[in-house]
Amino acid sequence: MAPDTPLTDSRKDGLSAELAALKARNRQLEKINAALIERVESSSPSPSAPYAAFEHAVLLADQVRERTDALHRTLDELGALNRRLTAAKAAAEAANHSKTRFLAAISHDLLQPLNAARLFASALEEQLARLALDDPTPRDASPSDASPAELVARLGRSLADVESLLGTLVDISRLDAGVLTADVATFPVRELLDVLAEEYRQLGAARGLELHYVASHLSVESDLQLLARVIRNFLSNALRHVPDGSTRGRVLLGCRRRGDWLEITVADNGPGIAEHQREVVFQEFRRLAPRQDNEQRGLGLGLAIVKRITGLLEHPLSLASTPGRGAAFAVRVPIRQPANVMGPSADAPSPGQPCPPPLAQPLLDTVIWVVEDDREVCAGMQSLLEGWGASVHCADTAEVLLQQALAAPQVLIVDHQLGDGQPDGLAQAQRLRKRWPDLPVVVISADHSAPLKARARALGFGFLLKPVKPLRLRQLLIHCR
Repeated sequence: MAPDTPLTDSRKDGLSAELAALKARNRQLEKINAALIERVESSSPSPSAPYAAFEHAVLLADQVRERTDALHRTLDELGALNRRLTAAKAAAEAANHSKTRFLAAISHDLLQPLNAARLFASALEEQLARLALDDPTPRDASPSDASPAELVARLGRSLADVESLLGTLVDISRLDAGVLTADVATFPVRELLDVLAEEYRQLGAARGLELHYVASHLSVESDLQLLARVIRNFLSNALRHVPDGSTRGRVLLGCRRRGDWLEITVADNGPGIAEHQREVVFQEFRRLAPRQDNEQRGLGLGLAIVKRITGLLEHPLSLASTPGRGAAFAVRVPIRQPANVMGPSADAPSPGQPCPPPLAQPLLDTVIWVVEDDREVCAGMQSLLEGWGASVHCADTAEVLLQQALAAPQVLIVDHQLGDGQPDGLAQAQRLRKRWPDLPVVVISADHSAPLKARARALGFGFLLKPVKPLRLRQLLIHCR
């Protein structure tokens, strides 16, 4: 083996340079490594980082749960709203269907009495024409012949049928539309019941039925017109179900105090109502018994209207019946003490006693002014009032009556809605009241709104709805005189 060759100086210098370069490179790598380690260590989670992450996760979960609950609540509300809308739609469709059924049913019943009225009027016109010409032509009598008085009576019954059906149409339309509002006031109950008792006593007598009336001197709080509608339906229903000409047919209109309530009852001794049918009778288009004759018109809406009106007035309604022995419908009305307490008049019948027969001319020599812009209505009103003995002056405005320099009025009757550009009846009545402050006023209107009734009552005016019932008008005028 050859001996080691000694390193030259140049070789030593090269190795030294390489060693120095390697050391410099090592130091640089150590710095880079230290920097990397520092960066890694600074970015690594601290000992508390896991708990913070857990809290953050819990917070996010709570927010998700709250938003989920809010979404569910919103969905529930939308579901409830949808159910209400569905129910409202069903109710509207039912009301529309009911009204369609009503209009379909009324078309025949409404045309029948109108047709009969036209025939009776034509027959009466022919008879009067023959009387005017003193027609000597002999004619064989036939069962169809009728006296003028009988024709007039039949004409009146036919028109009453039309009035009843139209009244039912108006009532059900206003109730369905929700525009009917109660005009609640305090009044003596006899102010209403005395008139109804006399009216239905006459109707019952024409059919051989007997009406008993038990009056009351108490005052009640209600809507007089709506309460009258309820009692009329009770009475009409009672007369309808007692057989014509029955020797035992009886109807009772009576009052009884029940604590703070006055119970007004209409009872009959007709066939009665079975227990399972007592809810049915208050449903629309339900009639438990067939018509006894073709003159008894109706659509089975009377008691349905009664239930809705008593609900509007918040007057409890009841029905008691024994099959074969009759039925009793009753409504309870709150008793109220009037502002001016007045005892019964000296000529008023005591409770349970019949009203005295009406006078032939109860308004004899009473001067009545009538403000009415319809000539036919004015002529009819004048004829009716003059038949009661009154001295009647008619015009379409109060100004015309004042210009005619007539005798001072003792009673004023005004139509509410007059001609275009004219003040309404209440305003014209107020003008005449300035000249005669104590002048009694009766307002007649087809407007059923509660504000109008309240306005007339605040002015101290009497108020009647169209079509005017002659008996009610007569009683009011006698009271005003």
